[in-house]
Amino acid sequence: MPLEIKPTELRARLDAGEKFLLLDVRQQWEHDTARIADSLLIPMNELPQRLEEIKLAPGQQLVTYCHAGVRSMRSAAFLEASGFSNVLSLAGGIAAWSLQVDPSIPQY
Repeated sequence: MPLEIKPTELRARLDAGEKFLLLDVRQQWEHDTARIADSLLIPMNELPQRLEEIKLAPGQQLVTYCHAGVRSMRSAAFLEASGFSNVLSLAGGIAAWSLQVDPSIPQY
């Protein structure tokens, strides 16, 4: 089972210079409404066909996120089963990120 990372911990680690690939597994309209900067959008239902688009640099960790955390946990589990390691899911999703880290990101 994938591990979760809290929004405040992810922000602190990003600020400390750690490298993450942020993978948004929501739908295009959700991504257009609210997103974390520099994230890659691959909707959860498209992951099986688009795995080759996920390219991690050496030492880079993968963090999935969605609206509230359910789809991102499922996606992280799928990615682990597909051979990815060090996959984390953003606890509470973009909604928690907006509340705890960046209030400029709209709630929906």
